[in-house]
Amino acid sequence: MQRLMSLMRSAMEKYNMIEAGDRIAVCVSGGKDSVALLYALAQLRRFYPIPFEIEALTLEMGFPGGSDFSPVADLCEKLEVPYTLKPTEIGRIVFDVRREENPCSLCARMRRGALHDAAKALGCNKIALGHHLDDAAETFYMNLLLGGRIGCFSPVGYLSNKDLYMIRPMVLAFERDVSRAVGRLSLPVVKSKCPADGNTKRQEVKELIRTLEKDYDRLRIKTIGALQRAGVDGW
Repeated sequence: MQRLMSLMRSAMEKYNMIEAGDRIAVCVSGGKDSVALLYALAQLRRFYPIPFEIEALTLEMGFPGGSDFSPVADLCEKLEVPYTLKPTEIGRIVFDVRREENPCSLCARMRRGALHDAAKALGCNKIALGHHLDDAAETFYMNLLLGGRIGCFSPVGYLSNKDLYMIRPMVLAFERDVSRAVGRLSLPVVKSKCPADGNTKRQEVKELIRTLEKDYDRLRIKTIGALQRAGVDGW
């Protein structure tokens, strides 16, 4: 966790993610990335030179069987972080009503809209997302291979229609850094009930990058370095 927090602090400072008085909604899906982000930000707020507040926010997606987020609620209580669990019908709409052949795109759009509205209702001016360096590299290659364009999500983004900033404090950390921190601290992870979990284009690209790195060393690092040197999407 110390390594993860160090990398997060580097990203926060490099991209000016935190300003005095920020009230940040930490998006907690229950997966390892979001839980690690929550824990690390809760610790960083104690000694970070710029004061900020955090709220934990979970969207209940409405997948069949539901998910038990009580371990996340218990963690928030221990961390002294306010926790909001907001029920939605996103899963039912995507899979039962619309019956999307490619559900991830619609689900992501609906999830973003619900997240933005919930964060504003909590009085937050920023939303923290748990994307790490691996996610950034995967997004770059997904955009290139599937969409024919050069691009990635930004470390910091601004939504003018909502007056909200999106920050990604873990963008300089590898997925393995996150996994190790979660494992060593035995942080609670809630398994996704999404029917498409583990069977997506992102998973295909993740496996492709792993294969390529056997011949092209440090491909993920080189990809992020290229984004930074070119100044693509705020990198």
